[in-house]
Amino acid sequence: MDRVRNPFAPGAGNPPPELAGRAALLDEAEVALLRVSQRRASQSLILVGLRGVGKTVLLVRIRDMAEALGYRTALVEAHEGKTLAELLVPPLRNLLFSLSMMESAKEKARRALRILRGFLGAVKMNMGELDLEIGLDPERGVADSGDIESDLPNVLLAVAEAAQAGGKSVALLIDELQYFEAPEFSALIMSMHKINQANLPFIMFGAGLPQVLALAGESKSYAERLFRYPPIGALPHDDAIAALKTPIESEEARISTGALAEILAITKAYPYFLQQWGHDAWNAAADDLITESDVVRASEVAIRTLDEGFFKVRFDRCNPSERRYMRALAELGPGAHRSGDVAQIMGLKTTSVGPTRGKLIRKGMIYAPAHGDTEFTVPLFDAYMRRAMSLG
Repeated sequence: MDRVRNPFAPGAGNPPPELAGRAALLDEAEVALLRVSQRRASQSLILVGLRGVGKTVLLVRIRDMAEALGYRTALVEAHEGKTLAELLVPPLRNLLFSLSMMESAKEKARRALRILRGFLGAVKMNMGELDLEIGLDPERGVADSGDIESDLPNVLLAVAEAAQAGGKSVALLIDELQYFEAPEFSALIMSMHKINQANLPFIMFGAGLPQVLALAGESKSYAERLFRYPPIGALPHDDAIAALKTPIESEEARISTGALAEILAITKAYPYFLQQWGHDAWNAAADDLITESDVVRASEVAIRTLDEGFFKVRFDRCNPSERRYMRALAELGPGAHRSGDVAQIMGLKTTSVGPTRGKLIRKGMIYAPAHGDTEFTVPLFDAYMRRAMSLG
């Protein structure tokens, strides 16, 4: 079929043509946004799931919803090598500058900028230079101690107060939360606790791999009351079919029942892979009907594309010992496996592979669904590891 009309767009964070199976979550997010904008208490949401389930797409959609409701927003993505403070200062600075242009919010926004300036000074002392200027003297004694757990709540509280003065609400959206250190995550929790106590128009939405649940558990005891952690996983059967059929039929094409079943069996209904196979099956079809034989041809292309990109970029982030651990885990097949079984395949003691396992968890390659268990954070990664390297 015509590749220009191909409705599928596989890629990190690319919105799918049909956001199937997430209506209830988006409705919950909208209700939370509306409640906060009306100064009604609401829990912040942290989306939890594996790679490729569409967490980033959902965060972007929630940001768009917030902006349509008149919110000021800041969307950041955490990653290794960058602190929470370094990520937040630039968007908060921009947000406060915009609020300072409003006469009703000018005084509070300028105070928040002075507090941010003091926070920035402490960040520079502790983490090197941040190439940003605020143009105001710092507010001495507020958010300038260099202790993130003490300082960040004062910064975000000041931002929320400035927004309230201007009749605005703020939505802070943070992707890849699992990369934060425990004190940073604790600082976010303490910030939202203070903001909620003051009934200010500020809400947070986050997303992260399953280990973010353990990170929350290790932080403040009231984290479970401040946040909800809706799981984001593979799509239910009917929603997975809709994610494929609806875009295809919108282009006046069709897909056979057998082809649908084959794609669902291969992809396990994970949204990213549905997009990849839908994209390649469309391109493989000779006419306006996608058949099982088209899916067979598409699978060769899809697997090669994933191996060269989606999977390989994660494989390349790991050192040889980490790759050996992942290869041993892959030998056990999909799902969760005991750490001792992985060590046995490697011919090592469980205690010997513990440090490697810990590094892979911090890198977001694996997680522990239960004590002593290990599972890949990337669906279908076990099959890739078996293709990518031999055991031994």
